[in-house]
Amino acid sequence: MTKFFVVGDVTVDQMYFVNELPEAGGEVTASRAVLEPGGAGGTIAAALARLGNEVTLAARVGDGPFAELALKHVHKAGVDTKLVQTDPNLQTSSVTLLITPDTQRTMISGGGASRNLDATEFHSEQIAACDALVVSAYSLIGGPQREYAARALETARRARLTTFIDMGSGAVDALRERLLALVSSVDYLLMNRRELYALTGETSISEAVAGLAARGIKRVLVKLGEMGSMVITPELTELIEAFDVDGVLESTGAGDYYTAAFAHGVMEGYDLHYAARLGNVAGALNVTAIGAQSCVIDAPMLYRHAEAMLA
Repeated sequence: MTKFFVVGDVTVDQMYFVNELPEAGGEVTASRAVLEPGGAGGTIAAALARLGNEVTLAARVGDGPFAELALKHVHKAGVDTKLVQTDPNLQTSSVTLLITPDTQRTMISGGGASRNLDATEFHSEQIAACDALVVSAYSLIGGPQREYAARALETARRARLTTFIDMGSGAVDALRERLLALVSSVDYLLMNRRELYALTGETSISEAVAGLAARGIKRVLVKLGEMGSMVITPELTELIEAFDVDGVLESTGAGDYYTAAFAHGVMEGYDLHYAARLGNVAGALNVTAIGAQSCVIDAPMLYRHAEAMLA
């Protein structure tokens, strides 16, 4: 069993399924509206725990019913939440999503309590006792949370933990070039193609990855959606085929599930090809349920689907 430490947001996702986006000043009626737990930190933590890992989550929520909802699946999965802080003034972070029939998402994020994760409550021994650290890049945007995440990364480096950073469009757009300095020592950097191009200013995967390698970032996982994912290291560049599923509903949390399953695979000792295959399976299964954390995947299910791809 791997001991993971996860730093990231937990949110309430307000999801509206609409036929089209409203014009400025206009209004549309949603065919369905739901509230679901979300946030990269909470989603990765819950997914890792369901795979049989021991997981500690560092996050911050507000005081009130949104906090209970945001942590619903985290608690059910058995994540250790003793380091989840409660903010007496700010509300639990939330994201409003407008989802169109083609499953595209338009999002409005509210930072809320997440950015206020109190770094004075950081204790390095809590991370040093773990095997791996997973940080959502959203934690590096600003506020006390940025200091907490940066200290976590430095502690993990000194303690020689395996480190994973899960990028996000909002983090890349907010930080751009500054983000590269914060992630240069990470073992595995995971992102989608849009984030890769935005982060590097390049327009091809090969040029973008070469730029990251020049900065010392040598293991990059690029999530390519329906095309699968790409593993890029100094020794290997390989496209890992996607896992096909029927009944796609929406994709919130798919990238977080990929990160969790990939990190699980790496820490279980699998090669990067197979770990990425596990990521593809988890990300694909995620899109068959509504809500970032609604699809429950345990290790036997994950391995069974991955092995079926090889048959």
